[in-house]
Amino acid sequence: MLLIVSAPSGAGKTSLVAALLERDAALTVSVSHTTRKRRPREQDGVNYHFVDKHRFLAMADAGEFLEHAEVFGHRYGTSAAAVDAERGRGRDVILEIDFQGAAQVRARYPDAVSVFILPPSTEALKTRLTGRGEDDGTIRERLAEARAEISHHGEYDYLVVNDDFDEALEDLVGVVRAERLRLARQASRLAPLLADLLRETPGP
Repeated sequence: MLLIVSAPSGAGKTSLVAALLERDAALTVSVSHTTRKRRPREQDGVNYHFVDKHRFLAMADAGEFLEHAEVFGHRYGTSAAAVDAERGRGRDVILEIDFQGAAQVRARYPDAVSVFILPPSTEALKTRLTGRGEDDGTIRERLAEARAEISHHGEYDYLVVNDDFDEALEDLVGVVRAERLRLARQASRLAPLLADLLRETPGP
């Protein structure tokens, strides 16, 4: 399963995905490539694959990205080969991407599952951004971008409001469990059981 998780900056997406990964060993998150500078405490290959613009564009031209987009003046992309490798190992892959990337993934994989995480209010979002130490100009820019992101909520399968963190996490866990139980995914995995249950047996 491909699980797309999108949210405006400050909605708590990264923390929720990290907690979801701790709960479910069968899930993994795709590490994106980006042209933005590495922040303190970030590790190359763990948080992102940090590359320069020339390398990024070369990868995009070669068709190496499952999706890619420009956000806040920086480029982000998901390696198609890395995602296919994880799925080949039988793992469900989380893609932390914006609405632009989500649309590209759906075009390629129509069965991808998508979740949009909402903040409980504009004031809560502003408070979270202020707590990051962002300046007023950056906060205004982030809020404007958040409105643009949220306007695409109707393109997603699920909406989760991150007001109470534990409740939002349980909602995400519920989405994963429900999607794994879909007939299309269960039918092949349970084929031996279904064949046994449907086999005619002699009477007593």
